[in-house]
Amino acid sequence: MEFEEYVSARGQELVRLGFTVSGDYQRAEDLAQIALMQAFRSWRKVRNADDPHHYVRRILVNEFLSMTRRRSYSEAPTAEIDPQGAVPDHATGIANSDDLWRALATLSARERVVLVLRYYQDLDDQTIADVLGIKPSSVRATASRALASLREARKTNRVDERLS
Repeated sequence: MEFEEYVSARGQELVRLGFTVSGDYQRAEDLAQIALMQAFRSWRKVRNADDPHHYVRRILVNEFLSMTRRRSYSEAPTAEIDPQGAVPDHATGIANSDDLWRALATLSARERVVLVLRYYQDLDDQTIADVLGIKPSSVRATASRALASLREARKTNRVDERLS
């Protein structure tokens, strides 16, 4: 598979993954672009991997986690963009629901990534562990803590208080 073919086939999927983990369409585009640039630099290695998409997805997730760790990252959009018009597919409309974003915003970056990869990307624990570079037991523990936090936030309405 050539790089252009990969981008045509999987580019929008990468943007959706970026959007789902970050909650921001501009940041999602940046994440997808960075992941694709890094993949392009070593495309021969990526193309020969067992699963090239897994390789690029890992680049995107690692970049998101690095971005959230950087204290100096303070980029903010200057104008509101209608997310419904920005990504015209059904999956993004579902992922963009207000309740989902309020709940996911209460989680740490790693917890959010684990839940997105597990429930939105439908990946198993081993694959998520490979993407994050951790053990499958850590994936299960992180998912368990994240789900418990979401349940508690819903129970006590902390989601509404935090984002109001």
